[in-house]
Amino acid sequence: MKRDADVIVVGGGLNGPALALALARAGLGVIVIDAQPAQARAEAAFDGRAYALAIASKRLLQAVGVWDRIAGGIQPILQIKASDGRPGEGPAPFFLQFDAAEIEEGPMGFMVEDGALYAALLAAMAETDGLTHIPGAEVVAQEVTETGASVTLKDGRVLTGALIAGCDGRRSGVAERAGIKRMGWDYGQTALVCAVEHDLPHDGTAHQFFMPSGPLAILPLTGNRSSIVWSERTETAAAIAALDDAEFLEVLRPRFGDFLGPIRLAGGRFRYPLNLTLAERYADRRIALVGDAAHGVHPIAGQGLNLGFRDVGALAEVLVDAKRRGEDIGAGDVLARYQDWRRFDATTLALGMDGVNRLFSNDNPVLRGARDLGMGVVGALPGLRRAFIRQAAGIAGTPPKLLRGLAL
Repeated sequence: MKRDADVIVVGGGLNGPALALALARAGLGVIVIDAQPAQARAEAAFDGRAYALAIASKRLLQAVGVWDRIAGGIQPILQIKASDGRPGEGPAPFFLQFDAAEIEEGPMGFMVEDGALYAALLAAMAETDGLTHIPGAEVVAQEVTETGASVTLKDGRVLTGALIAGCDGRRSGVAERAGIKRMGWDYGQTALVCAVEHDLPHDGTAHQFFMPSGPLAILPLTGNRSSIVWSERTETAAAIAALDDAEFLEVLRPRFGDFLGPIRLAGGRFRYPLNLTLAERYADRRIALVGDAAHGVHPIAGQGLNLGFRDVGALAEVLVDAKRRGEDIGAGDVLARYQDWRRFDATTLALGMDGVNRLFSNDNPVLRGARDLGMGVVGALPGLRRAFIRQAAGIAGTPPKLLRGLAL
């Protein structure tokens, strides 16, 4: 039976295009179905959203031909400082500080704006042979058989392939239609996301300030700007989100502090409910889940997109190797290799971030003393600090080839 593509990628955010590029550059035929109008998103002005890319994610983007397109707008992360405290009181005396000089690979990470990264992925897809991008299209049905898989679009078109890759987020329609259930829990927290301008330079330093109601991340952007990911209890966050911009800044300032001088909003404001959600399996017959479709995690360490890119690297490697061996890339034993590779790592990291959030998002004096002492101990041990840095950078262990800078 003639197929429209080898792989049908459902979801055109960031993971979907990255997976499609990795596969197409290795010779597989790929269709990306994007529910959003792609060009409008690519051309939109900066809206305040940004991502912290690990070293391993940089390598993947280099491998799929995207990094050079965004390199001019990247802000390297040269230091990370993590501290405990309360709003308006400043940090506790014990804190963690990580420096890029402690590893040989350069900056620990890189901040990139959402729109810039998406526009680069979109441009790369348009120039890649064997890759078809269908924006503004909604999948309403899917079917898998012994010989292939198909999706039906809202306009009635039916597209066929060997497998369907679900890159369609926490509420994945691909997973739901495949009967893949999810487990998890709500944190009772909401993330308030925006960007600010400030008068003083940030020197490439990322700050993680742990407060009783949730962590506040201040992440460096190009120029005198920083990205804010501010976790608050849900009811409080709803009240803050309802404020006008001036009132919002008045609430943010005592939490942000004055170390960067006066602050002003740059771009829009967003809020996202925070929960942990894990798919009961990452693969099914002719189905593979990637990124948030497989695991939605707390943003406490900014690892959500990096986890997704690890999935991209692993699935692309499994499928390309299987194709070259003449295997059916949608077969259960092939997709089981992907699940076995990624499920333990992603679940361990998700539960680790869950534990850190629970440990720090309270004002218990006993826990406060224990966690401050723990940060002091880690900060005093160079070998342990280095291990933390390498883990966060995605370069510990043996990640997929693309995340090591190797071709498939």
